[in-house]
Amino acid sequence: MKGIADLLGRIFLGIIFFYEVLDTMFFYDNTKETMTTYGITWGQDTFLIAAIILLGLGAILVVIGYFARVGAVFLLLYWIPYTVIVYSFWNDPPDLQRLHALQFMRNIAVAGGLLLLLANGSGKYSVRRLIHVMRLPQ
Repeated sequence: MKGIADLLGRIFLGIIFFYEVLDTMFFYDNTKETMTTYGITWGQDTFLIAAIILLGLGAILVVIGYFARVGAVFLLLYWIPYTVIVYSFWNDPPDLQRLHALQFMRNIAVAGGLLLLLANGSGKYSVRRLIHVMRLPQ
């Protein structure tokens, strides 16, 4: 049961980040405008391309379970700054504070899941274990 839960957890985490990649790619110009509203005006194209690569590679590594810890680090490198910049509820007007605080806490929960993956590894059902099991005796 633990192996199945590890696999499903990795898939669910990966879906969030695959969606983030697709959203950034399809709405590239809108994302640049959003970055401008948050005060990120320097090197937007570089940041966006780096984010797409980091998120895509990290999500793939997490879902397939091959170097899942490295993938979790890649995703955390994006997710934590994103959460602090976009959902800084402490700077928001009172009518938005509650909503942004809730979204901030949800993103922190996702970061917690990534940290658990970082600590425990990919689990039983992963490409890494499959490669290990299929090694021929020497």
